[in-house]
Parts: sequence; structure tokens; C-alpha cells
Amino acid sequence: MSLTTELMDWTHEQKCRKAVAALEKNGFTAVYCPSGKEAFDYILAEAADTRSIGFGGSLSVVDLQVIDRLREMGKELLIHGLPGLSLEERVAIMRRQLTCDLFLTGTNALTLSGWLVNIDATGNRVASMFFGPRTVIVVAGRNKIVDGGVTEAIERVKEWASPPNARRLSYKTPCATTGFCSDCNSPDRICRITTVIDRKPRLTDLRVLVVNEDMGL
Repeated sequence: MSLTTELMDWTHEQKCRKAVAALEKNGFTAVYCPSGKEAFDYILAEAADTRSIGFGGSLSVVDLQVIDRLREMGKELLIHGLPGLSLEERVAIMRRQLTCDLFLTGTNALTLSGWLVNIDATGNRVASMFFGPRTVIVVAGRNKIVDGGVTEAIERVKEWASPPNARRLSYKTPCATTGFCSDCNSPDRICRITTVIDRKPRLTDLRVLVVNEDMGL
């Protein structure tokens, strides 16, 4: 590891730890993970006593490569983004995610004040973060941390997450072509539901793994 990389990792670690402390102050269970390996191990340990596991479509969770291991453990995996599913089948899986034992997802942005900021098209992901699943684990890579507040968090989502996600999902939005948000009114617009979780929901065991690696978009 070069000195530059070592120093940058140290700088990111301080931000990650500050975000963890803020999350804890806001009532969340928050864990600092030096790398994705620690997040991977944490999820497997928490999944041991579960039966059904829902996935919010997070690339951060995909980056952990945890899905195959959970499948090997015999868990029922509720993944609405599998190829070949009809709209009705996808919606049925989304509804089942609302009552699963464990819901795994990422976050679009995490402020240093310990707020989770997300923008959804359908709302199934954020709905499952708020209420329903027995346990929710949010994976937040260091690239999701923003120094400012909600305004800066939303800017991060619309600049760095929404355009590539729209392109990944083959939506016909201006940002999927230009790479820049134009606050469009396209029928395929994915920025429809903006949520801020500033304190742990009262009836949801919501945990946040803050990982000192870039994860997801």
C-alpha cells in the first residue's frame, strides 16, 4: 500500500467513525467496518437465525457477494430484480419483503450528522427500511458519506446515483443519456420519493454498517 493510499484510508476512516458516532447518537445500531469483509461476516452472523431475507436492490449489497452464501445456507431470498419476473411477480416479492425476517439494503447518502437520505422510484425499498421487517441492515460505503446536510445528500444522489442507476436499468430518462439530472417529468423518472431517516424508527431494528470502502453508486 502506498503512503498516499494509507493516508486517504485514514482520512476516510475518521469520517466513517464520525458517521457511526452520529448514527449511534440518533439511536441506530451502527458498526464501523474497515472493509467489506467485516460487513460480509456481520450479515452472515445476523442471518444465521433467519428464514426469509429481502433485498432492496442495492449494489452495495451485491458488492459484498453475500447472496450466494446466503443461498447456500438455505435461506429464502426475496429478490424482486431477478430476470424473467413479471410485474405481478415482482410486486408480490416486494410486498413479502415488508414482512421478511431480515432486509438488506444500501443507502443513497449518509450525512455526518447520522441521517440516511434516499430517493426511490417505487418506494418499496424505503418502506421496508421504515417498518415491517424484523431486522434491517443498511450497508453504507464511505463514498455515500456527505459532509453537509439533506440538501448536499440529495445533490449527491441526483449527481452520482440516479443517472447511472437509470442507465443500468435501461430507463428512458434524460439523465440516462446525458449523465446529468434535469429534474425531468419523464414517465420513467426514478426520483419520485425522497426520504430522510434522522432517528431510528421506533419499531424497527435498523442497523447501519459503515464500510471504509467505496460501495455501490
